[in-house]
Amino acid sequence: MLTRRQTLTALIAAPAVLTLARPAFAGQAHFYMEGGVAIDGTDPTSYFTAGAPVAGDDAYSLKWQGAIWRFASAEAQDMFEMNPDRFAPQYGGYCAWAVAEGYTAPTVPEAWRIEDGRLYLNFSRRIQRRWERDIPGNIARGDANWPRVLSS
Repeated sequence: MLTRRQTLTALIAAPAVLTLARPAFAGQAHFYMEGGVAIDGTDPTSYFTAGAPVAGDDAYSLKWQGAIWRFASAEAQDMFEMNPDRFAPQYGGYCAWAVAEGYTAPTVPEAWRIEDGRLYLNFSRRIQRRWERDIPGNIARGDANWPRVLSS
């Protein structure tokens, strides 16, 4: 059990320690993932090629930017490998609405939209509809908040 003094010292020191630790993460991409797998194992190219989310297959996977990405076929994997920035979701696959609001939240494969050639995912279809009410404004706020929201 900590004394009041130890607790107070820890609370005062924590922000300084976190500030010093932040530069170690500078420049690293951060993606929404569970168990190391990005975007729930959904093939990110499928949104562009099939116009719908398609589950990736363990047989077609690769590691990129610290996450495992799964694909529905060898062709999809090759497309991603040739130009991952084209297919990877914006804001690391975190909810576009949440990032626009200044925080992160997980996403579901069914709540998505391609806008200006970029993939945006959202927490739910309900949140997706809310995000779509002001796409340009939400993208501008999301771009301004990203990746700062990762350290919030």
